[in-house]
Amino acid sequence: MDVLRASSGIVPSPYIPTATINNTQFTKPLFRNSLFKPLHHKNVSNSKLFTTLSSSPASTESVDRPQPEVEADSEQGKFDWYAQWYPVMPVCDLDKRVPHAKKVLGLDLVVWWDRNENEWKVFDDTCPHRLAPLSEGRIDQWGRLQCVYHGWCFSGSGNCKFIPQAPPDGPPVHTFKKACVAAYPSTVQHDILWFWPNADPQYKDIITKKKPPYLPELEDPSFSKLMGNRDIPYGYEVLIDNLMDPAHVPYAHYGIMQTRSPKIKADREGGRPLEMSAKKLDVNGFTGKQDWGSSKFIAPCIFHAYADPAVDQRNGSETPTETKKASPANRKLSLIFMCVPVSPGNSRLIWTFPRNFGIWIDKIVPRWMFHIRQNLILDSDLYLLHVEERKIMDIGSTNWQKACFVPTKSDALVVGFRRWLNKYAGSKIDWRGKFSGALPPSPPREQLMDRYRSHVVNCKSCNTAYKGLNALEVILQVISLISIGIVAATKQGVMSMVTRTTVVSMAIICFAASRWLAHFIYKNFHYHDYNHAFR
Repeated sequence: MDVLRASSGIVPSPYIPTATINNTQFTKPLFRNSLFKPLHHKNVSNSKLFTTLSSSPASTESVDRPQPEVEADSEQGKFDWYAQWYPVMPVCDLDKRVPHAKKVLGLDLVVWWDRNENEWKVFDDTCPHRLAPLSEGRIDQWGRLQCVYHGWCFSGSGNCKFIPQAPPDGPPVHTFKKACVAAYPSTVQHDILWFWPNADPQYKDIITKKKPPYLPELEDPSFSKLMGNRDIPYGYEVLIDNLMDPAHVPYAHYGIMQTRSPKIKADREGGRPLEMSAKKLDVNGFTGKQDWGSSKFIAPCIFHAYADPAVDQRNGSETPTETKKASPANRKLSLIFMCVPVSPGNSRLIWTFPRNFGIWIDKIVPRWMFHIRQNLILDSDLYLLHVEERKIMDIGSTNWQKACFVPTKSDALVVGFRRWLNKYAGSKIDWRGKFSGALPPSPPREQLMDRYRSHVVNCKSCNTAYKGLNALEVILQVISLISIGIVAATKQGVMSMVTRTTVVSMAIICFAASRWLAHFIYKNFHYHDYNHAFR
């Protein structure tokens, strides 16, 4: 059961990444009903660490204006948002039969499967004819992307192959450059579709010079790779802040996720001081350190948390690979979050928790059942972060550290990210003038936290389950009505009392089951509120 809970939990923080356990640790419980309890290792770094103020009492001067130390690259460089690979979607959630509309970095994209080249393609979601969205089109019988407004067809290179309105004996207007669609470089790595946000021909072969970030766990066949995705109604910066912050887990996710309790609980939730630091800050990101292990922020999208390699207690060397495979104590679990900037006030989260134990569970339990719990965890602090982002916008992102009081080490990674954002990215995402900078209006709470539009329609497994459960609900209602109809239409004496009672009972049970199922569908695929006051 613990493994099942571990597999089903998405954590908006690196509370227990890769659980590498030596023989001594294995005698103690690694987690209690959750995978997000930190292991305790006393690791002391001799290098300068990027930290916020200590959790111990500080002087008035320090408290007034925290000044974290930074171990940073001496070279100053500007981060180019348009010279990076961005994850678009897990391939398992893309349908090869239809085009998909996606937005990344403010760019409207259409993703489609080119069966002529057996590749996923990423185009500008605009037909050059009258600017209709190509994502509303179709893939024709020749495997071309067709705009359904006037029927223009495009190949996988973006070239126009057919204009129905052009006379066959006239000039070949479909060959003109203005008839082409902008095609972005794209590739599939780790079963995720990535794209390069620059369609200039000079970047056509960018994959040969620069590849998306490589994550070994996602290529290791001994690890599970269950993935999920969700569109989030707050921005990229706040999303990363939240994922790098383990201190909020006992409070914002109380009742959903259990964390390791301190020896002396100061409150109901059991929050405690956390020893955290960030170092090696440069234009490409930074590394983090906590007592249970390490983490990496790989700019701009990836936050990867993991435990340090197992160490042989006899000689202090790393345990050989053969020994690791042979020992049941060497269980590993990583937390990998991919945070995609979509537009101001909107982001996309792709998550996966590769592990080398309990893999059989993923083959038995449907993927959509894991997503139910993961969506609940995301929902439990969604409204908090949506409001928080608007307050940050009011003060300006460059004033984040002045406005926010971050006196303890538990905020070290969050401060590290904000320092990276300010130092190398100008404190904000470069939208290239596509947006005014204002956030979209806040919708009603039920619409804000609606799972159907933000997850279900974008998740193949949840969408299939949603349709199947709705069909089952209808079937149960029909059975209930037919059963009552049979009883009402049957003359007295034709049907025995026992049979009549059985049929009526079945009708009542089916009706009750349909009502329960309707509630289950709404709660898990549409809206599940989380009231912290009653937890």
